[in-house]
Amino acid sequence: MNLSTIYEPKQVEDKIYQLWERSGFFNPDKLSKTAKKPFTIIMPPTNANGSLHAGHGLVLTIEDIMVRYKRMRGFKTLWLPGLDHAGFETQVVYEKKMEKEGRPRFKMAPEELYKEILEFTLENKKNIENQTRKIGASCDWSREKFTLDSDIVKTVHNTFKKLFDDNLVYRGKKIINWCPKHQTSLSDLEITDKEQIDKLYYLKYGPFIITTARPETKFGDKYVVMHPKDKRYKEYKEGQKIKLEWINGQVTATVIKDTAIDMAFGTGVMTITPWHDAVDFDIAERHNLEKEQIIDFQGRLLPIAKEFTGIKIAEARPKIIEKLKSKGLVEKIEDDYKHIVKTCYKCATVIEPQIKNQWFVKMKLLAEPAIKAIEKDEILFIPKHYKKISLHWLKNIIDWNISRQIVWGIPIPAKICEKCQEAVVDIGDEAEASSSPFANARVIVDMGNEAKKCKKCGGELRKETDTFDTWFSSGQWPFASLGYPNSQDYKTFYPTDVMETAGEIIFFWVVRMIMLGLYITKKNPFKNVYLHGLVLDAQGNKMSKSRGNVINPLELTDKYGTDAFRMGLIIGNTPGTSLALDENRIRGYRNFANKIWNAGRFVIANTGGCNIRKKPSLQKRDAKHLAELNKLVADVTQNMDDFKFYIAAEKLYHYFWHTFADKIIEEKKESLKSNDRKIKSSAEWLLLEIYATCLQLLHPFMPFITEEIYTNFLPNWPEKKLLIVENWPYTKTLK
Repeated sequence: MNLSTIYEPKQVEDKIYQLWERSGFFNPDKLSKTAKKPFTIIMPPTNANGSLHAGHGLVLTIEDIMVRYKRMRGFKTLWLPGLDHAGFETQVVYEKKMEKEGRPRFKMAPEELYKEILEFTLENKKNIENQTRKIGASCDWSREKFTLDSDIVKTVHNTFKKLFDDNLVYRGKKIINWCPKHQTSLSDLEITDKEQIDKLYYLKYGPFIITTARPETKFGDKYVVMHPKDKRYKEYKEGQKIKLEWINGQVTATVIKDTAIDMAFGTGVMTITPWHDAVDFDIAERHNLEKEQIIDFQGRLLPIAKEFTGIKIAEARPKIIEKLKSKGLVEKIEDDYKHIVKTCYKCATVIEPQIKNQWFVKMKLLAEPAIKAIEKDEILFIPKHYKKISLHWLKNIIDWNISRQIVWGIPIPAKICEKCQEAVVDIGDEAEASSSPFANARVIVDMGNEAKKCKKCGGELRKETDTFDTWFSSGQWPFASLGYPNSQDYKTFYPTDVMETAGEIIFFWVVRMIMLGLYITKKNPFKNVYLHGLVLDAQGNKMSKSRGNVINPLELTDKYGTDAFRMGLIIGNTPGTSLALDENRIRGYRNFANKIWNAGRFVIANTGGCNIRKKPSLQKRDAKHLAELNKLVADVTQNMDDFKFYIAAEKLYHYFWHTFADKIIEEKKESLKSNDRKIKSSAEWLLLEIYATCLQLLHPFMPFITEEIYTNFLPNWPEKKLLIVENWPYTKTLK
């Protein structure tokens, strides 16, 4: 059987993927009984709220390269796929859809909204699975998990209960990051710092001049704070009362001395608004000061603002300044005050700090074992500088707000006293395992027992309505997805070998997996962390829908073939650095795929009578070529073991094209015509040996074309088993 004159990826890829799935070799249980120790990668669960983009293509390609290589090396290889409900992010995506339809989220019953988002997620789930197959991912679909599977929910609830019982979780009224648009709190990692220019107002506050960019927060200001070492204000004493005229009339201000004041900023004195500023909140906590809300959770002024009540901040600000001017309380205004404002990372709405009862995890005690493990290199980072970055963050960690005021997510299993706000964690039986993926959605909506009385004050208990930050559940993904604590998979495949993901989510996810993994299992969740950079557009810009430069990987695979797409993502792509993905790169590697195909046509046509198992006596020149091949095998194997896939792929590309195709094949054309049987046999065997070995080495990178040729077209090939489970080539002896 000969290869067709042209390689057509569309005629090959679906057929080959179906062949792999039918073989069962994605499942480690179906591999050879002689398989070595396990090798495990847990796929970062894809957000089930859209389609794959080029970044997903990179993730899947890198991980598939690792998995295919280890499978060929004889490991009991598991690549477990998964999907993430992606709480806030998915609800934001769905709310945008609802906005276009003119349906506000806040007019819907929570159960109805949950049901709609579930249906939306299920549609995306199937789409993403098909797209993942198109990239060539050889993951074990029989073990696929979803972060809302009932067994996962149960694990998450059990972890929460353990944290609560160990006094590592608490519910407290603290200042939080509030998004007025999406009506939920966000962790510090979900905030984007944005530099902007605003007006800076110098206002007369009795005998002081204070500076602020937010006059709308000043209605309740009744504390004036200065540094205790500021000689300019040494005449003022702690606790001193001063009567003064303010926005809505006369107030009595109290002098507070605190070292948090920056003496170099403005006049070195300021008033504080503890409800709407984190620094002010901390000062108020230290001095046991009152805190008063000025702005509501919709971003409108409260009745304390009198005639400005109900007005949004942006609209109210100039009106407030006009009133202050009319009272002679504006000293001056600077128009070019450059400062940082916190914004929601999804909608860019300016964050409004608010005080609200939320659930927090105490992070310092959880961080300590993680710091030790990283410092001892029990977990290795690729590239290495992420070790230092991770340690810096862990050593400066703050408590984590895990409450979200959204419907779509895992409910926090607790009850709250309406009277005294006492919180009781109650996991009950609401997360009992279900055999059907996603069936637990009904359980989540209906969870909770009948309200009981508060043991502390006798008040009525209500079910907590907040859901977990999605990173809280995904932070448990390695052990939860493997069925901790009793499943055979957990016992066999945990700890995992590699966590491969984007460097930009090292704090969101990677470090939290280390902390929670050590806390629950007492083991590091993985041995290596491989962090890739961003995939940028051809001009080096970050992809975004607003820019219209998002690259759809399936458009490129359809146009040039998946193997070309994968090579274009890997060659030249060092860990931790961003890659500008130019379509011309992919086109170039399509030409390489054609080169492999055409070289195969020549080799197969000219080695039909060659028995690869019966090596002839090699000619001197052919022995030298075999030695070069041996060195290539050794070098590429070392590169693969060192996670230097970009180097391995480039070596294979250059060897195949410039050494094998351009030199060796051309050189052997005359030998193949020779009447000397020894010369001809040596040439035939060498060509077939090099070509077959190259297919094996290239398989992790270009799985479709290599499997098609190796399995279906190589002549006299012993055993004829699939390339996906062929032994990785080792150096050949010259005897």
